[in-house]
Amino acid sequence: DTDRALVLLEEYCKKLRKPEEQQLKKAIRKVMGIFKSSLFQALLGSFKKKSTRHGTTSHTSLPAALTCDVLGCPKD
Repeated sequence: DTDRALVLLEEYCKKLRKPEEQQLKKAIRKVMGIFKSSLFQALLGSFKKKSTRHGTTSHTSLPAALTCDVLGCPKD
């Protein structure tokens, strides 16, 4: 749920106060901006419709992909 993710990210951002945490805070705020954008919401809606048509119940791929694109994904 995007709204829940935004709440959790906002709560986490409030805890980031040290100078060395400001880059992370900036990246998280960028992700939050993406989640709030009308383009993201439209893509998410389209993704959910497509997943439902194919019988898939998981909707985490699109948000996870965008988050990895902005923050960088950990190497396996």
